[in-house]
Amino acid sequence: MRLAANADAAPSSAGDTAYGLFLAGQAAVNGGHGNVAASYFDRAAAVGPAADGPLLDTRAFSAFLLAGDVKRAATVAPTDPAVEPAMRHLGALTRGVEALAEGDAKRAHAILTGPDVGAPHQGAASLLAPWAAAAAGDVQGATVHPVIAGEPISQFFANLDQGKLYERFGRYEEAETAFRALIERGDPGGLATVNLGEMLERRGRGPEAVALYDQALLHDPGDAVLKGARNRARAGKAPPPLPSLRHSAAEALVAPATVLIVQKQEEVALAYLRLALRLDPDRDEAWMLVGDIMSDIGDTDGARAAYLAPKRGSDQFVAARGKLAWTYQGDGDNEGALRIARQTLAAAPMSQEAGSNLADLLRADERYDDSAKVLDRLIAAQGGQPDWRLLYMRAVDFQESGRWSDAERDLSAALKERPDEPELLNFLGYSWIDRGENLPRAMEMVKKAVDLDPRSGAMLDSLGWGYYRLGDYKTAVEKLEAAVVLEAGDPDVNNHLGDAYWRVGRLNEARFQWQRVLTLEPSAKLKADVETKLKSGLDGAAAPSVVVGS
Repeated sequence: MRLAANADAAPSSAGDTAYGLFLAGQAAVNGGHGNVAASYFDRAAAVGPAADGPLLDTRAFSAFLLAGDVKRAATVAPTDPAVEPAMRHLGALTRGVEALAEGDAKRAHAILTGPDVGAPHQGAASLLAPWAAAAAGDVQGATVHPVIAGEPISQFFANLDQGKLYERFGRYEEAETAFRALIERGDPGGLATVNLGEMLERRGRGPEAVALYDQALLHDPGDAVLKGARNRARAGKAPPPLPSLRHSAAEALVAPATVLIVQKQEEVALAYLRLALRLDPDRDEAWMLVGDIMSDIGDTDGARAAYLAPKRGSDQFVAARGKLAWTYQGDGDNEGALRIARQTLAAAPMSQEAGSNLADLLRADERYDDSAKVLDRLIAAQGGQPDWRLLYMRAVDFQESGRWSDAERDLSAALKERPDEPELLNFLGYSWIDRGENLPRAMEMVKKAVDLDPRSGAMLDSLGWGYYRLGDYKTAVEKLEAAVVLEAGDPDVNNHLGDAYWRVGRLNEARFQWQRVLTLEPSAKLKADVETKLKSGLDGAAAPSVVVGS
């Protein structure tokens, strides 16, 4: 069930007061129930005195909008000058979106270009206004080049949208010029390349599109979207049709929402995503972002509703169901998580992502043999050149199951494919160090891993532990102290540092580190080892008591 405002969700009483309803609404907000909160605030505004109107209207508007009921949010969008400008401007943006959603594109354009929309929502309105003009049949208004000062990312999307609009109105040379200008400036994410390529395909210029995609893949060979576009164009298959105006308008709002998420402004980002979904309820990447925000703020029900939105066959279906499964895992419902993961794999049996997610959940439950069996099927299906990431994951399962020779085989095979992958170098190198095997080669590998990823505490820990195994305890302390700064909450890193301190005679500090390990949820094996060392030190020597301030 999607999260949406429902006036019936809030029980009523003949004795309701504005203040009481306001408090009930605030409690619903704090509990993550935006739909119920919106109903309380709406009713509070209806029964409250005029002095309370601006505050209650603002609360109701915000609650309705964040809950996804844009229609009702637009009806209570604040216009009172007493309301802070940012909220009034968001209200105007909401009214513009609702007008466009209702088919009144001319009114939408008037609102979005009028004086009621201002900072910090002017950029979003500027991105949306050309699409409203296009929907109203206003070619001139749609193709006016918007300038969004101080917002380079929004300006990029404004320029990208201009190319799309030129194509829509048959101005192909201008569209191509706009797209190529963006490509020459770097084309983050390959968006201009994909849009130009699709236009070339639609214009019957397939070979040129293939050359364009191939050129872009030289810089980003792993880009799945570019690969898919190139393969489609090479095969002469039909290109994607021009999207609808509402689809494109929704896309224009997802771009600034993504920027806001990066900037940690999740509430405003959620508002933009709700507006985008009002225009295009099937915009699955927006649902994914809504789910991520809801999950981050602790609204598990809201997150699940969003992750359930992408349907089978959607590009986002597998990823969304994977995230849905992990919400159950996070709540301790391991079987529920596995049930969803298995259903997803059954619906998309050829999906590496679906299989990997099931394996990850099994591994999280310490069902290593079952996880490895899932990966066996994925690896076998890929023939002689399996994805190195699958080999890496299966090596983890093998190691945890006590099948070191199998783990070593997978890691070695993965390194042949990716010899400069720091995670692989560190995993195999550390494992050899911990086992006392191939120490010279292992040290070369972990040194290389640290050079490739110098901010990784885990890799510095491997290097420090290597020096410990070689008997260079002074250098071991140096590296392990650096590692524990980066991985302060890792019980293994703290344990290694304690051992190194002991070997250089810093016994009080060794005991302190070992005691810290016990506060960091160590494994049962590590806990028993540390407790022994706290009693007897290393090599059976009595461990001193910690002297405070030593």
